[in-house]
Amino acid sequence: MGTTQLKMLKLFMILTLVEICTAENDITLSVFTVTSKSMTVQWTGHTGARSYKITATPKNSPEGSVFAHFSGNSVMGSVSSLSPNTVYTMQLEAMDGDLNVLNSAETEETTAPEVPVIDEAYSKNSDSITVEFTEVSGATSYILRAESQTGNLFSETLVSSSPGTIVQLQPYTDYKLSVMSVNSGGQSQPSYPLEARTVVMAPKLNTTSPNNDTILVTWPPVENAVLYTLCIIQEGSSSRLKLNTTDISMTFYNLEAGTTYCIKGTAWDSEGRTGDDLTVCQITRPLSPDVTHVQVTQGRSLGIAVYWMPVQGAESYIAWTTNNQNCTTTGNNYCYINPVECGQRNSVSVTAFNSAGPSDPSQPADYITYPCPPENIWVEEPEPGNCSVVWDEVPLVEYYMTFIKRDDGTEKLCNTTGTTCQFSCMCGYTYLTTVFPYNLAGSSPSAHVRNYTTIPCCPEGVTIKLVSTETLEIIWSPVKGAELYETTAVQTDDIIHCNDTAPACALSDLKCNMAYSVVVTPCSELRGCNQTCAPHTHETAPCTPEILNMTQSNNSTYRVLFTTPNTPNTNYTITAMGRSHDDTHTCQSSSSWCELTQLPCGSVYEVTAVATTAVGQSLPGYSKLLETGPCCPMFVNVTQVTQAMTNVTWSAGGGARSYITSLTSTRGNAKCHTLDTHCLLGCITCGTNYSVHLEAISSTGHKSECKYHGFSSSACCPTNVKLYRRANNSLRVYWRSLGPQIQNHTVELFGTGANYTCIAAADSKYCDIEEVMCGDVYTVVAAPVGQDGIKVSFCQLRTYSVPCPGSNAGMLISRGRRSVN
Repeated sequence: MGTTQLKMLKLFMILTLVEICTAENDITLSVFTVTSKSMTVQWTGHTGARSYKITATPKNSPEGSVFAHFSGNSVMGSVSSLSPNTVYTMQLEAMDGDLNVLNSAETEETTAPEVPVIDEAYSKNSDSITVEFTEVSGATSYILRAESQTGNLFSETLVSSSPGTIVQLQPYTDYKLSVMSVNSGGQSQPSYPLEARTVVMAPKLNTTSPNNDTILVTWPPVENAVLYTLCIIQEGSSSRLKLNTTDISMTFYNLEAGTTYCIKGTAWDSEGRTGDDLTVCQITRPLSPDVTHVQVTQGRSLGIAVYWMPVQGAESYIAWTTNNQNCTTTGNNYCYINPVECGQRNSVSVTAFNSAGPSDPSQPADYITYPCPPENIWVEEPEPGNCSVVWDEVPLVEYYMTFIKRDDGTEKLCNTTGTTCQFSCMCGYTYLTTVFPYNLAGSSPSAHVRNYTTIPCCPEGVTIKLVSTETLEIIWSPVKGAELYETTAVQTDDIIHCNDTAPACALSDLKCNMAYSVVVTPCSELRGCNQTCAPHTHETAPCTPEILNMTQSNNSTYRVLFTTPNTPNTNYTITAMGRSHDDTHTCQSSSSWCELTQLPCGSVYEVTAVATTAVGQSLPGYSKLLETGPCCPMFVNVTQVTQAMTNVTWSAGGGARSYITSLTSTRGNAKCHTLDTHCLLGCITCGTNYSVHLEAISSTGHKSECKYHGFSSSACCPTNVKLYRRANNSLRVYWRSLGPQIQNHTVELFGTGANYTCIAAADSKYCDIEEVMCGDVYTVVAAPVGQDGIKVSFCQLRTYSVPCPGSNAGMLISRGRRSVN
């Protein structure tokens, strides 16, 4: 299938699709394109249309209508033979096979203006051609078209009127030129073409100024150029110089220094046409500036200020020294070189700069800088108080100024041409020494400061105080120049006990009862320590005595033995402290013993020993407990309970926990050990004298022997008591005595009807009782009577029946038990 057939098939398919899609819609009409004498429209097809008719009717012209017919498959058509720049009403009618109008549509559009005619075309620049043409009625703008002869360039430019210029063309190139007029409807056909050629390019000028009165111009060759024209004019002047050349360089001489010149270059082609012109401006180099003054400046660093006369056309300046230091500036006639070295003799030159380059350097100007400060400064002190500042010699110096300042503000000034300055120096001060050398430029702006510190002074007002038994507190007034103090004692092999900045020290862990020579040595980091300070002596507290033994001398006196570790003139105090604060006993001695007196019984004391000298007291020694013997009871009562048993009671003894009570006689002893204050003793012999002893015992085993008045046991109760009836209703009571008959006896009868009593003499063994009623039972007790008239109350009771006459003796009915009461 050929290309034309394929295109027709595609068009047929599009028309069919459009017809299907728009079958139910109204027909639409629009202008596709216009020219000066034709107009092309497009529309949507109408269902059932067999043909279409397009009628173009001028709207404001008497001219007649123009129409054209198209088949029913068409959707685009053109109407020709129209008038330029005319508004037409375009009507489309869709007709059936009988030419009946099925539907219609209208639109309006203007035809393009007439085709313009080119009058002239010429080139003034290598990249453009100017076209002059006749303007046509109704055109609102024009399109200039340029096409190179080789066909490799096609360019269109829109202009509003004649003449118009086509740009962005190639230099020295032939072009076909045409013009199209444009209005709201569209554009006309191109005009008849006209050929024209662009001119050659301008030379690309390169300019330099080799010196301050010359400009050199060079350029690369311009293609198709046969001649070059250069025109030079001084800025601000109307005079100019024009030169022609076939070379590609040219030099202009005898120009003014630091002045701007503008140079215009033009190339000519073989046809005698001038091409583009290019103007460049070049300034000549400036003249050499003259240095007027060089000044040494002071500041944070040493420098010089260079001054010169400004020159025309200079944009900047640079000053160079002979030791390759420099400074630059723009807009000023001076600059600073910072820093410069001290003690130098150099020269400086100034060069002016602009865009053309540097000027020749100026004549050098000599200068001298401040002298350098001495590198080495030191202070010598051959003897205390006589010092000298010494320094190294410095070149380029006329004299030296030495400043000596003490740290309290005192100053001294020394002016000399030598390298030594003497001054008086005191201990404990720091001296700041500075040496300033001077020359014609002035003094050195800076100088090294050397510190010299004299040896610190020995402290004054040293006081030593005993703050504890083995510690000495040393206090002194701070001294000048001392940064720290070393405190030593000769007796401790000069060991440094304190190394501190504070004016105080405590020497601790010393030996007791020893005199120490204390030396306070002031020190400084720079000068070390002053070893010439005198010692100060102080003694430590006495050593602590220790109690060796305590023995009791009598009931209230105790001897205390202790150690004597101190010098012979030491006094020792022994203190016994009881449980209460007021219960304190002391004794003093310079020997190894002393006695504590008037210590009460039954007490516990804490006994300590303290040594005392002129400097103070020692620490108390380890205490020992002293317990006095328990107190004896204030009284002891012995009460006989039975003939063979007594009850002993006593008052409580202070400090006693238990008691041992004993009754002693030649006929036997009785003893008891109890925690109570009473005791029941047996095995007592009646009618016997006893010694009463009591032993008070403390909880720790301390004993006190207590003796009291003797005790006599009661007389023995009679035995074998019998009752006999006698005449006259009397009774005789017989008994047998166990001991000697030294007490009276009493006999008591207790009956149901009457009671009877009789007393027998000491040597009697019976007693008669008169007029006793018979026929009764009597309780009979016979008991001795003591010297105090009190009878023994614990003798045995006996019961007898006394019958009436007819019986000689009474009849023993029963024996009563001894009463304990």
